[in-house]
Amino acid sequence: VQLQASGGGLVQAGGSLRLSCAASERTFSSVAVGWFRQAPGREREFVAAISWSGNRAYYADTVRGRFTVSRVNANNTAYLQTNNLKPEDTAVYYCAARNAPGISTIQHEYSYWGQGTLVTVSS
Repeated sequence: VQLQASGGGLVQAGGSLRLSCAASERTFSSVAVGWFRQAPGREREFVAAISWSGNRAYYADTVRGRFTVSRVNANNTAYLQTNNLKPEDTAVYYCAARNAPGISTIQHEYSYWGQGTLVTVSS
């Protein structure tokens, strides 16, 4: 599965962005999707994940209540709606797909990765 993340950009604190993750194959609809991010000088970390059907989602404590993960399997696309952005949310955001239907927060359980999209939040 090839993944293409998009939607990043420069936004002021308190603003919003919707990130998209487009997949190349219909098998996308049978796999879980995760979002991760890597800030400058820091290790990549888990942000959110959604099950294959979209009926289960899980969030990192740092984004819960501000970010929402969703997917439209008919379009082979997943989304990460980011609201009330803070400067500490500045990072390259990656989407990833896992060869399993259930959610995971563990990076090495994801086999397919997109190229990343940069989100910059100014104060």
